[in-house]
Amino acid sequence: MNLGFIGGGNMAAALIGGLLRKGYAAETMRVAEPLAARRAWLASEFGVAVEENAAETLGADVILLAVKPQQLAAVLRALPAPAPAQLVLSIAAGVRAGDIARWLGGHPSVVRAMPNTPALVGAGVTGLYALSGVSAPQKDWAEQVLSAVGEVLWVDDEGLIDAVTAISGSGPAYVFYFMEALEQAALALGLQAADARRLSLHTFFGAAALAVQDASSPAELRAKVTSKGGTTERGLRALEQAGVADAILSAARAAAERAGELGDLLGRE
Repeated sequence: MNLGFIGGGNMAAALIGGLLRKGYAAETMRVAEPLAARRAWLASEFGVAVEENAAETLGADVILLAVKPQQLAAVLRALPAPAPAQLVLSIAAGVRAGDIARWLGGHPSVVRAMPNTPALVGAGVTGLYALSGVSAPQKDWAEQVLSAVGEVLWVDDEGLIDAVTAISGSGPAYVFYFMEALEQAALALGLQAADARRLSLHTFFGAAALAVQDASSPAELRAKVTSKGGTTERGLRALEQAGVADAILSAARAAAERAGELGDLLGRE
């Protein structure tokens, strides 16, 4: 599998680094990036071939689109159409697979991916959707690329990518928001700033690691640490009375709605 990256930003760099760690050779990757300083950094950091012109990446088996969503239509319309056997894999947020296919003259082999920012440290999760013209080997290629930076899951309805965006795409910001609130609570209870930060971050880190490694559901894990009449029960009751679960659902619905609006907007190009 040879890869051509159109765009060399942070997420592209995370994928390149992840693929290299998984044993892919730098010689199998080529990156098109308009900024000279960024090209120099990519070549120095990863040893990959770098180009200024996006058309130089079109000989690859997988053409990965990593440009800003607002620029994608103009970039693709300026390119020659890829061959049907070439997979076009997009990580451009909000841009629908059908619009990408249309901008490439009806290209049948497009996979849309929604990674999230923890991919930058190899701990991401990515939702994937494939047009009907994508073959099983091409789907395997897409999965190989995105699994280099974390977990992957496929959806069979592109509308569900909006739900993925609302949960895992926007979800890190919800987690950071809760971390921030927990840190502020620690300060209000009299802890020093450095200690408040450390307690908040490592509480989340440890709880997430436990949830990933333990076969129990989050509800079961919560029950295990909630003693009847204890401090945790009292704190959870306060969260329930404040409607925190309903607020999280509202946030996810709002984010999914906005994801759909952005898809409509970007598809008008």
